[in-house]
Amino acid sequence: MSINNSISQSSSTYDLIKQALNASSIRGNTISNNIANINTADYKRKYVTFEDTLNDSMDNITMKKDNPKHLDDGNGYGTISVKEDDSSSMKSDGNNVDIDAEMSNQAQNTLMYEALSSQASSRIAMRKLVITGGGN
Repeated sequence: MSINNSISQSSSTYDLIKQALNASSIRGNTISNNIANINTADYKRKYVTFEDTLNDSMDNITMKKDNPKHLDDGNGYGTISVKEDDSSSMKSDGNNVDIDAEMSNQAQNTLMYEALSSQASSRIAMRKLVITGGGN
């Protein structure tokens, strides 16, 4: 593996971590919104999709460009979108938010965010170490 290929792969990995952090942040806000609307009549829970589109795009992980002169900025790593769960509700008011599921999702998302944040911090620290030559 050449040095340029290694640097490019490291940069791509870091971009992927940043995109996953963005998805996790949006997911946290979406879950909080679901919890806040637990007693709102006819409210349908929202959820974030990222991992599914990421899996679909792993073979072709480049940004879609509509002009050959456009630069690839690394945002082709899965699409983050908020969707509505239109499944039926057990509640008579039409609200389909399950507080237990949302709290579980929130805990899982918090753990994921912390793991991704740790990975990003480690990569930044490693780059700093390389740039400074190990000195302070």
